[in-house]
Amino acid sequence: MKKQFWIGLALASLMVVTAACGGNGGKSNAGNDEQGTANAGDTEKTYSIAISQIVEHPSLDATREGFLAALKDAGFEEGKNLKVDYNNAQGDANNVKTIAEKIASSDVDLALGIATPTTQSLVDEVKDKPVLFAAVTDPVDAGIVSQLKAPGGNVTGAADTNPEAIVKTMDFIAKEFPDVKKVGLVINEGEANAVVMSGIAEEALAKHNIELVKAAVANSSDIQQAAQSLVGRVDAIYITLDNMVVGGVDSIIEVANENDIPFFSADRDTVEKGAFATVGFKYYDHGYEAGQMAVEILKGKNPGEMDVTMPQKLDFIFNLKAAAEQGITVTDAMKAYVQDPANNIIE
Repeated sequence: MKKQFWIGLALASLMVVTAACGGNGGKSNAGNDEQGTANAGDTEKTYSIAISQIVEHPSLDATREGFLAALKDAGFEEGKNLKVDYNNAQGDANNVKTIAEKIASSDVDLALGIATPTTQSLVDEVKDKPVLFAAVTDPVDAGIVSQLKAPGGNVTGAADTNPEAIVKTMDFIAKEFPDVKKVGLVINEGEANAVVMSGIAEEALAKHNIELVKAAVANSSDIQQAAQSLVGRVDAIYITLDNMVVGGVDSIIEVANENDIPFFSADRDTVEKGAFATVGFKYYDHGYEAGQMAVEILKGKNPGEMDVTMPQKLDFIFNLKAAAEQGITVTDAMKAYVQDPANNIIE
């Protein structure tokens, strides 16, 4: 982790007002070709955007849905005055590059990368049109932008990690689970975002004399075996915003439930699926914020002048059914961590 990144991220976040509201699995799905006359950005024209998403899973899908919702709310509606070319790389690095090359040669008004690898490839290939990103953990370390405040060039976007969320999760484990001495981490160390987040978690746990034990995976078929390898060696399991691991999280949930191991995640969607707890936010809101940035760009703003943003609406999120499956007694003291229990204590 680069300390200067997180300092810059925190400073940039102070300038952000987060607006919250509330699948095609193929490699490419062009949007509706219907020409609309709806007025967006004070001009009657059809706008075109391309999306490159690394893989389909709930968090990334919700990011895309929020992004498109923000555009629609601002008057840019698919099938009327907006064409959307959605591309899913299916977790394949070769697809990522092919998609970026296709977008670079196309006539679009804006490109969106969802996740780090797809954004990196867009930045490498797309030089003459605006590039936005979402669901990227550390855009500076990943070489996507050189700085968070007014990054310059044709790239900006929304980072999906606030380091405070990871630290709060680790502090919660240390305080409310005093018998936990080792936390297991299933991780694809080929994902830069996973490595960055694991470093933050490891540092936070070390302050409580808790060891982080890594179980590395190279592909999705390794996930179940990696999770099983932690049984008997750790007292809890944690995963980061690791696209490969999140995509195969069902097998980790199964291992945690069968062996009564508390399972913590870095995203809300995994908690909704069966992890016990996280400190997080809604990826729909994250995508909506990126969509608001897209609106400004389509109306003429230079992306290089727009600060990179990060999530602001953090809260503890618990899944009580998962707690029961994992042998966890959820106390009133634990529930008191949750600011919005109606939405963030999942029955």
